[in-house]
Amino acid sequence: MRDAWNTRDMAAEASHPNRIAMDPSVAHGRPRIRGTRVTVQVILELLAAGETYEELLQEYDELSREDLVAALEYAASVVGGLRVPPLVA
Repeated sequence: MRDAWNTRDMAAEASHPNRIAMDPSVAHGRPRIRGTRVTVQVILELLAAGETYEELLQEYDELSREDLVAALEYAASVVGGLRVPPLVA
């Protein structure tokens, strides 16, 4: 079972670096979707409030489904204690 988690962790770590960025001059340096000002926190809060992927994609036309998945994967890697490299856009 542990090997399955390791594989999933590595996949999550591999998919979000190209989509998640941090820059002190944008969104107060918070992790955000690259090329936007939409933070990972905003995405998580809206999903937690019950919004669906489809609703988010309609509201934020600059986002893709892959961006939403990357935000979730990034958050999971942070909560899981994985090493999350500083990303600068």
